[in-house]
Amino acid sequence: MRSIFSSLAIPNYRIYFTGAIVSNIGSWMGRTAVSWLVLMELTQGSASALGLVTAIMFAPGLVLAPFAGSVADRLPKRRILLVTNVITALDQVVLAALVLSGHAQLWMVYLLALNDGIAFSFDNPARQSFVSEVVPARSLPNAIGLNSASFNMARLVGPGLGGVVIAVVGTGWAIVVEAFACLAMLIALAVMRADELHPAPVATGRGRTREGFRYALRRPDLLVILATGLAVGGLGFNYQISNAVMATEFYGRGPGEYGIVGSAMGVGALVAALWAAGRAKPRLRYILGGMAGYTVFNLAAALSPSFALFTALQIPVGLATITVLVTGNTMIQSRTSPQMRGRVMALWGLVIMGVTPLIAPLVGWLGDHAGPQSTLLFGVIAVGVSLVVITAVVMRTDDLHLHLDTGARGWVRLERGTLTEEVDDSPR
Repeated sequence: MRSIFSSLAIPNYRIYFTGAIVSNIGSWMGRTAVSWLVLMELTQGSASALGLVTAIMFAPGLVLAPFAGSVADRLPKRRILLVTNVITALDQVVLAALVLSGHAQLWMVYLLALNDGIAFSFDNPARQSFVSEVVPARSLPNAIGLNSASFNMARLVGPGLGGVVIAVVGTGWAIVVEAFACLAMLIALAVMRADELHPAPVATGRGRTREGFRYALRRPDLLVILATGLAVGGLGFNYQISNAVMATEFYGRGPGEYGIVGSAMGVGALVAALWAAGRAKPRLRYILGGMAGYTVFNLAAALSPSFALFTALQIPVGLATITVLVTGNTMIQSRTSPQMRGRVMALWGLVIMGVTPLIAPLVGWLGDHAGPQSTLLFGVIAVGVSLVVITAVVMRTDDLHLHLDTGARGWVRLERGTLTEEVDDSPR
């Protein structure tokens, strides 16, 4: 048990972790509130509108992610995070004021989602790679796992709490809580001890964005992990839409029950994150097993005859999904040179969230025209097919399979149809 929480012995990480928990709880309350606002208060049940909000939120990342990764490698990451969190807090204050005053309209939600998306495009690579500057290299897998644990602990508490706040005092007040929760992250970033951080080497020169792409393309091991992230995070992670329409449209439940669905998923996600934090090293078999679990349990959820069973199935769904994403995140960061980490993590964010502007409207359209269950079946098919293809590629390439599974330093490179091994001697 002590090994699971070992990174909390580091003062800076302990401060960062505390701020992240509070901020993430507020964020999940806000997501629940915005989904409810769009689906039930502004459109009276339009899954397409909810899908469009999600698409707009992530659209900037599709364009800005590579550039944002270069910025994260060039500028102090803590400074970037301070700016992005201020922007997010101000957006929530504006939205809360509009909702509470009764002046909120759908186009306003779209506009604020776009601004949030721009901020998030720069926040994501900086936040993902900042943890490697807070802890020493030996603690990085544990710290990444605990980061995910804080996010999913918030997923456990936030949606249910958000549903209660919506039911008792209204949607606007749940958004107010998110605005105040952003302050926790700002305070944590401000009080961290700068002399105890481990800043990565600053990227210099021209072509930094292109260099990130070239670096990833020369690394078949990273490409395999990016492909799994695209499958589960990019094509399969549509719960903001699917859970909303299944709870409200298919089962006819209210905001409290909708929040409970998200919290149930948070239980499994939290277990997955803590499990990852306690593992000595990440392995490809965990990713492939998680993809299989995603496919099986989401199929069962789509065919569930009762709301109670659907909610219970969210626990293994959350476990499988977060196992893939946390393991992939850890493998990406631990295999990437520090001076390239911001750009590579931007690519990780791009494959997980960059396709959302294309996928979310499609999933929303399916929910309106093919029924709520189709929003889940879309992910089942996408992840199931991806699992078969990725497994076949890895198993046919024995050296690549061995490298990914053992976690050895270095990488495998495909050259003229044969695999050769190179050693990564970059500083860590």
